[in-house]
Amino acid sequence: MPCWPCRQTVDVMTERGGYDYWLLAVAAVLTAIGVLMVYSSSSIMAAEHYKDGFYFLKRQGSFALVGILLLLAAMRIDYHHLRRLAALGLLISAVLLALVLVPGVGASAGGAARWIRIAGFTLQPSEIAKVALVLFMAHSLARKPEKNLRTFKLGVLPYLVILGMMLVMLMLQPDLGSSMTMGAVALGMMLVAGSCFRHILVSILPALPALYVAIWRVDYRRRRMLAFMDPWKYPSDEGFQITQSLIAFANGGWKGQGLGQSQQKLFFLPEAHTDFIFSVVGEEAGFIGVLTIAVLFLVLVWLGLRIAWMAPDEFGRYLAFGLTLLLGLEAFTNMAVVMSLLPTKGLALPFLSYGGSSLVVSLLAVGILLNISSQIEGGKS
Repeated sequence: MPCWPCRQTVDVMTERGGYDYWLLAVAAVLTAIGVLMVYSSSSIMAAEHYKDGFYFLKRQGSFALVGILLLLAAMRIDYHHLRRLAALGLLISAVLLALVLVPGVGASAGGAARWIRIAGFTLQPSEIAKVALVLFMAHSLARKPEKNLRTFKLGVLPYLVILGMMLVMLMLQPDLGSSMTMGAVALGMMLVAGSCFRHILVSILPALPALYVAIWRVDYRRRRMLAFMDPWKYPSDEGFQITQSLIAFANGGWKGQGLGQSQQKLFFLPEAHTDFIFSVVGEEAGFIGVLTIAVLFLVLVWLGLRIAWMAPDEFGRYLAFGLTLLLGLEAFTNMAVVMSLLPTKGLALPFLSYGGSSLVVSLLAVGILLNISSQIEGGKS
């Protein structure tokens, strides 16, 4: 069997069948903060463009309700049943990624075609594809004995082929942020399962020239990299978004300007209610608010990893690890981007950014983690 750290006894564990209610509480608090901040960051813009200051609040509230219902369902469905959907889910997500590129079916925004429009709402297939890939890899990795995982042919190559096909479709949208996230999660799961690090490293090296071309040879991405190195040198074009974000954090200071009092959301900061909502948190809630959100995500990741550590079988461990890595990586990448610690990427902040696909999928992931926690010997993780 693949090597995994020894499971430890935790004081808070009780009888078998108990859910990790700390994880549920953290997800609920983040979702509530997200709905509140979506309203705060979008009400003026919504009133200007849609003649309804509650436009985005009502939609995000609807998304949250759908996500909560899926969470409640997922936490009650034995996660082992998900194995039957592993291959089908991956296939469906690949079809959805392909449909995004079909004229008349896919919806575009900001020069990228990443959505499918359905009955007045948009679906972002990349969010579904991330979870589908985690589920498939957890199922496949759990089936293989350690000796197979240590070989390149069985332990690395099949996953690189599948990952490569998914990344090609994502890059055609184009969506470099989701591509890098999906790649990092897949490689992380392979390493944890026991795949040979040397094989993975040798496989990654040939992809570096392609990554260089994708970033440096594409004009708008090159400009973003230059703006990342010195955003104040390009304050009116490629550096505009990040400089406005930094101004928002500076305005917030320690305690913030107060809920609803952000100045940068007044048509200065682009995507204030989506990718850059954390900047509005910084301006309105200050360093205290920023630290609170960061700590909540750290606790969520710690709880998720603890569930993975204590899970009753390999499938549960890999599934919990993959979902936790996905949520944590997206969260801290988004926060790093808006604080100019990483180049600008189009990644949502889980639970907080406006958008149904991200919120619903994030809550679904928490529901699966909760079900895994309920099946740990001794009870809650």
